[in-house]
Amino acid sequence: MGTIGTEGNPLRVAIVGSGPTGFYAAGHLFKQQDLNIEVDMFERLPTPYGLVRGGVAPDHATIKNVTKQFDRIAHHPRYRFFGLVELGRDVRIEDLQRHYHMILITTGAQTDRHLDIPGENLPRSHAATEFVAWCNGHPDYRDRKFDLSVDTAVVVGVGNVAMDVARILARSHEELSKTDIADHALAALAESKIKRIVIIGRRGPLQTAFTLPEIRELGDMPNACVEIAERDVELTPLDLEIMQNGLDQQTSRKFEVMQQYAQNHLNGKNRRIIFKFLASPLELIAGPDGGVGSIKIVRNELYRNGDGSVRPRPTDEITELPAGIVFRSVGYRGVALPGVPFDEKRGVVPNAEGRVKDAQNGEWIPGLYTAGWIKRGPSGMIGATKMDSGETVQCMIEDLQAGRVQEPEVAGAEAALEMIRQRRPEFIDFENWQKLDALELKRGQETGRPRVKFTSVPEIMQALNR
Repeated sequence: MGTIGTEGNPLRVAIVGSGPTGFYAAGHLFKQQDLNIEVDMFERLPTPYGLVRGGVAPDHATIKNVTKQFDRIAHHPRYRFFGLVELGRDVRIEDLQRHYHMILITTGAQTDRHLDIPGENLPRSHAATEFVAWCNGHPDYRDRKFDLSVDTAVVVGVGNVAMDVARILARSHEELSKTDIADHALAALAESKIKRIVIIGRRGPLQTAFTLPEIRELGDMPNACVEIAERDVELTPLDLEIMQNGLDQQTSRKFEVMQQYAQNHLNGKNRRIIFKFLASPLELIAGPDGGVGSIKIVRNELYRNGDGSVRPRPTDEITELPAGIVFRSVGYRGVALPGVPFDEKRGVVPNAEGRVKDAQNGEWIPGLYTAGWIKRGPSGMIGATKMDSGETVQCMIEDLQAGRVQEPEVAGAEAALEMIRQRRPEFIDFENWQKLDALELKRGQETGRPRVKFTSVPEIMQALNR
């Protein structure tokens, strides 16, 4: 085996997944001095950027600016993008092992967690993640149907995705028409009859997962007011204990904002966003048409668990609320990939600091790594993702220096390209994506919007004359 990482024998890395984690990992790899590293990135969709394109709410355009960093990484001379190439369908893990020294899995957490309550599968019961993806024109979700002809929507969960759903439902057509929301979603939301959006959190206001900017933004909406019952922001003895022990600055400020909302009164705005804390859903109840008609909830109280965490437990206070449509937003979960170990209980790839472990014997699988949410679970914002990918790349470099590297049977870049051409001849490279990006931006300029997306694979291929 010759020295790996030289001009004549570059370190060949395959990254599966083109979200922020994958791009940050590529960036970390390219920063390694005195090493020649080639990165091929594989993405099952025709477009890159993962949740930044398909999961960030359309009205949060500034967050999407992070793609400018990813574009700079993609212009590295030793970077290649293979869109529309799916692990398990077009290539197997064994194929990648034949062509690369190292494989890095960065596919994120692609599905949602369930409520596991009666009635969850009724019509008009949805995952919040699917709704946001539908709004963003994600090809997997563009054909979803959401009945917005009802009066009341209920969102279960108090994270940022729950806030995104509530905010989009409360936006006016005029507001949404200034975003890059998909055309089909813009048209459907223009006909929405929803006037009340109820947000349910199983714990109290001091345990909410949304960020300070998210809760503040709700109060600045021109066509919706935020309501919180004073009962829901009253401090319990446990709350007082928590506050005496010291709150972090963000939690303290979030609580102040929520206290201000508790003083709100009806102000004539078209829509209302109503928070209900210390409440857990027990059942979704069908209405006359067979779809969701109401939701049964139980009032909780907080207690300190044996490990010191603050947990909710039900009381005997049960109520039923009108609910024409329900969105669950109680967390993401990773999806198993063919040929890659998977921890079904945690929904992640089993690993130690990014080194993938065999699910049976716990031993490290040489040359196989993971980063991001599929590595650690769905927690942390983009900054945490950058740090996490850096940790994994550090392990990869340490293993290279220690000689713990698998020598591929066919290591050349041309051989890998030929394999992809045979398996998926219509793959999308980064130049194709740039053309598509320019077309979307042009369509946006013509309509006074940031961009107008192509939202199906056939539509994208036609636009690219492929």
